[in-house]
Amino acid sequence: METLLLFKKEADIDINNPFFFRDYSLCIKCGKCVKVCSEINGAAMYELVYGPKGREVSHRFNEPDHKDKCTYCGMCINVCPVKAIQEKSSADKKVDKLVKTTCSYCGVGCQLQLKVQDNQVIGVTSDKSSSNKGHLCAKGQFGWEYIHTEKRLTHPLIKKNGTLTKATWDEAFDLIQKRFCEISKHYGSEAIAGLASAKITNEENYLFQKFMRSILKTNHIDHCARLCHAASVVGLQASFGSGAMTNTINEILESDLLFVIGANPTEAHPVIGYRIKEALRKGAKLVVADPRKIELSSYADIFVRQNSGTDIALLNGIAHVIYKEGLWNKEFVANRTEEFESWAKAIEKYCPAYVAEITGIDAEEIVSMARMIGQAKKMMILYAMGITQHIHGTNGVLAIANLAMLTGNIGKRGAGVAPLRGQNNVQGACDMGALPNVYPSYQPINEENRKFFESFWGTSLPAKPGMTLNEITHAVYNGQIKALYIVGENPSLSEPNGKHVKEGFDKIDFLVVQDIFLTETAEQADVVLPAVSFAEKDGTFTNTERKIQRVHRAVSPPGEARADWEIFIELAKRFGQFWSYQSPEDIMNEINQCSPLYREATYDQIEAGTVYWNYPGTQTPILHTEKFVRGKGKFHAVEFISTAAEEPCEDYPLLLTTGRMLHQYHTGTMSRKSKLELLQPEEHILIHPNTVAAYAMENDEIVLVESRRGKIKAKIRCSDKMPEGVVFMTFHYAETPSNILTNDALDPASKTPELKSCAVNIKKIC
Repeated sequence: METLLLFKKEADIDINNPFFFRDYSLCIKCGKCVKVCSEINGAAMYELVYGPKGREVSHRFNEPDHKDKCTYCGMCINVCPVKAIQEKSSADKKVDKLVKTTCSYCGVGCQLQLKVQDNQVIGVTSDKSSSNKGHLCAKGQFGWEYIHTEKRLTHPLIKKNGTLTKATWDEAFDLIQKRFCEISKHYGSEAIAGLASAKITNEENYLFQKFMRSILKTNHIDHCARLCHAASVVGLQASFGSGAMTNTINEILESDLLFVIGANPTEAHPVIGYRIKEALRKGAKLVVADPRKIELSSYADIFVRQNSGTDIALLNGIAHVIYKEGLWNKEFVANRTEEFESWAKAIEKYCPAYVAEITGIDAEEIVSMARMIGQAKKMMILYAMGITQHIHGTNGVLAIANLAMLTGNIGKRGAGVAPLRGQNNVQGACDMGALPNVYPSYQPINEENRKFFESFWGTSLPAKPGMTLNEITHAVYNGQIKALYIVGENPSLSEPNGKHVKEGFDKIDFLVVQDIFLTETAEQADVVLPAVSFAEKDGTFTNTERKIQRVHRAVSPPGEARADWEIFIELAKRFGQFWSYQSPEDIMNEINQCSPLYREATYDQIEAGTVYWNYPGTQTPILHTEKFVRGKGKFHAVEFISTAAEEPCEDYPLLLTTGRMLHQYHTGTMSRKSKLELLQPEEHILIHPNTVAAYAMENDEIVLVESRRGKIKAKIRCSDKMPEGVVFMTFHYAETPSNILTNDALDPASKTPELKSCAVNIKKIC
């Protein structure tokens, strides 16, 4: 870019965007950037105008009314045919190669191509071969710089005299083997647990759960799905026989109506947000139910703001109207479902007036919503953690499944139930058996399956299902778990009641953390093992729609860092197990033999085209087409009981809910080490202006936020997107660790914690 400025007039080049520049002298006025920004993203940051020189492209980035509308998705770069728009990171650089791979952020699983020069990633360009159709968001386009940051772990660390000190791999492996064996000998294998990762590959998650079960002899294995969609797995399995998204992402474009509840796709799953906007331009209807005003609220045909935690009452109320007015699919219900009569009796009391009292939504609006949903021929329900992260999360999922079956929107294109997965491989980690009660492909831990895997792996296995993530962290605190092996996750920030979690990690006898950075959790470890990023390994991820996609190595690992699968193999040797895998493909070949959902997922087939996992004997990527996996879909009578485990009170009069923002990700481990940090570098607690005024506070004031579990400081951001009395924070920032505040009360069925609701107070800092 600097070279260009030497030869061109400054007026020809707009460098104000932090990620890319526009060279107006190269622009051919084709309008592609205008089209993609308006029709796909919806931001409309460009427009074609007519001036003294004729038709020109105007970029509205510097206009006060439009500056905040740019999402920095970078799609304008990727459609420009003449390089009039270029990434600053790769401008004037020769690209040695382009490597196609899968994005390492959310569960959409976008395909992209890494630009590589001299063994360094220097940028990203699009790939049109998969569900994202070449479209990316800011995280996929510009969130890659963490790959080469100096903060990467490059060698093993061992804690000596309270300080993590550089060590050799042999020293680290020997210490891990020694301590695990000592703890197992003195306390039994039940004193050992492992946390797998939604960020590592399918092959690596498979090896990790195999290592924990076959070598360390424990089923105490879980991962972050417990914090997000465990309720989906439990609820949808009970209703349909499968806990996964029933249809594909791009079928959104074929829907007549999209019902978004408890999800914020344009921030948490931006490419799915694009698809929703595209569908609306094609004529689809949109119904949004959320306590907050999310971006999609402004696009909705009907938008309602239910009181936090009242989703079950709302869903039952919608179903009540559809049933009473005869809008339900009688043929589908009669032929393909069971337990309908008992369900119908249970929703009798959920008339609009009753539901209005609970939810705060006008009764007439409930009727309007129900009629619009009931009259749609093809309706897709999209939900996320606004449904699942409650003490009644599983029942919320059951209520969604009931509504889908009532309207006959299962097993056909453009319809279905879509639990939007949060991390890049959370679906795959579940599929691979990184859960305490199942083997790969959700095969229950029972005698029959245990005997199969004992024969298949050639070793004995523990018979009793293990603890869930939250049970593990409590057992760590209570001294029941003596050794913990964490791979690629940061529970010190992501777990609720974070102070309790950190105190437990400080007390544990032996903690191993395997990651690409020295995270807040890794700082507490006795041994830290340096792993590699998605750009430095091969394997597969499985996205939110069950699509299995390749991850390709583009650059070499930094220093002595090793791929997770290589670490597991080498560590297994220390325990006398000599696994013969030479590559991730060898591991997948084994997965094909023991995991029915992945029986057809060979590397050749994955590379050749689109491979979705499905149940043996079915070919369509749509689940439940002819019959449900469980045979008939099952209605469940679910009652609204309470909004939350912890209600606002005199001492804690406000309700805190948590979530994500567009330009950061999870605990910030990756996104905060990229230029995305320029866009949202600090936490803000979002509060309605009237609530701020009631507390005699001001916008941008730093306040003390306190719950029964702890206190933190945060900066106020006045926002009419929030209902009065409710405040919102993310969990992206270590400086403002919101999960110190959150409640670890659990949904009894899925053991998912109530991250979406806890009582807090805010106070001035004197």
